[in-house]
Amino acid sequence: MPSSATPFDALIATCVRSAVHLEMRDSYAVESEKVPFADWKNGFRHDPADRASWWRPWHDLIQETVSRGVVVRRARIVSEPVSTYIRFEHSGTFTNIAAGEQVRWLPRRRASDIALPGNDFWLFDERLIRWNHFTGEGGSGGPEDSDDPVAAKLCAEAFEAVWERAIPHEAYEIR
Repeated sequence: MPSSATPFDALIATCVRSAVHLEMRDSYAVESEKVPFADWKNGFRHDPADRASWWRPWHDLIQETVSRGVVVRRARIVSEPVSTYIRFEHSGTFTNIAAGEQVRWLPRRRASDIALPGNDFWLFDERLIRWNHFTGEGGSGGPEDSDDPVAAKLCAEAFEAVWERAIPHEAYEIR
């Protein structure tokens, strides 16, 4: 689906304080992850000691953003037992952390009383939203940008509520 949304790197470049990302699906089928996911299911695992083999432009972008003083946090709401896709994400999250992201996991049962937006999102400086739309099969449905203050407030409050309850990556055990 074509989109007129601002490129992500341009959005995060304007960020001065915080960039938060809330993921709420148990599986994604975005094109860029199909091969790495298939490789992982076939037994491939990144070696944390071999940074050159897994470092990507995404990691450069996050590392540069964090070096400017922007706090980058990612929270994932997951069903338990987790899906195979979530196991894949969990095993590779060390790369996000190496780049400077903070990552937490919230079992879905502990999120039942949190008012959540209908879509995954990035929120920049609590004012600009990048909605991530997905198809029913988990493919990209295209991004959408919004500066609606009411929606931004909902996203900020939802993210903080999730973050407060969520388990830091290093303490979250896959079930």
